[in-house]
Amino acid sequence: MDVLSLGYRTDLALLTAGGSLVEDRGDHLVVRSPHNPTHWWGNSLLLARTPSAPDAHSWLERFAAAFPDADHVALGVDGTGGRVSDLAPWADLGLAVEAQAVMTATSVLPPRHPTDAVCRALASDDDWAQSVELRVRCREGPQAPAAHRAFASAQAQTRRSMVAAGHGGWFGAFVDDRLVCQMGLFAGGPGLARFQSVETDPDHRRRGVARSLVHHVSRYGFASLAARTLVMVADPDYHALELYRSLGFAVTETQLQAELPRAWDLSRDAPPPPIP
Repeated sequence: MDVLSLGYRTDLALLTAGGSLVEDRGDHLVVRSPHNPTHWWGNSLLLARTPSAPDAHSWLERFAAAFPDADHVALGVDGTGGRVSDLAPWADLGLAVEAQAVMTATSVLPPRHPTDAVCRALASDDDWAQSVELRVRCREGPQAPAAHRAFASAQAQTRRSMVAAGHGGWFGAFVDDRLVCQMGLFAGGPGLARFQSVETDPDHRRRGVARSLVHHVSRYGFASLAARTLVMVADPDYHALELYRSLGFAVTETQLQAELPRAWDLSRDAPPPPIP
């Protein structure tokens, strides 16, 4: 299966660089991450085309057969365009469906108001420990469940090994030695570099920190990764899109995906329960 989507193509490049396995089954790919089984999109199916209404449920059964122990469902659809409405057959079954914005840039503009934070690559054990804590604060708050912390720790280990192997870098903005923003940039194929997980501490948002760090990391991508095109994927309704546009990024594709955060009995005729 030849992947057309720039978003998914770079996703797969980074996943395989981090140790994930990709199996081509003709009309879809099976992506597995044995080292991090709770990583939804590291354990997913990528379909060659959108599902028809009669086939929608069968794809859920295929996912369950491929990942019998998973407590999630993650299904992507290849392509460079598309709308959320294309995934209506899965939405009708209770899945959350999205059309993510794939943004690209071949050059970047300097931020209008640079931050005073120190932008640099993560290096020490303390830096990486702070990376885990920042991810927890951004996603779950201070009372994050142990499962999420375990996932974040495993993901940090994968990212650190990718950096050590020379696939790219992980960077942070530090205020008084405290990590307040982070993101990664890794080679995603010839001439491509893909951003990963732009996260800013809730107490430091809208202060220009992320904008300055994206610019800093972009320059690294052009200079050190020989990238001609930078790629990032973002929620089209999220305010950060304007941040990225101010630096020279533009939406060039959409990326279709559907997910469900818990398992259900596929033998039943009823659809899964709605997402809370």
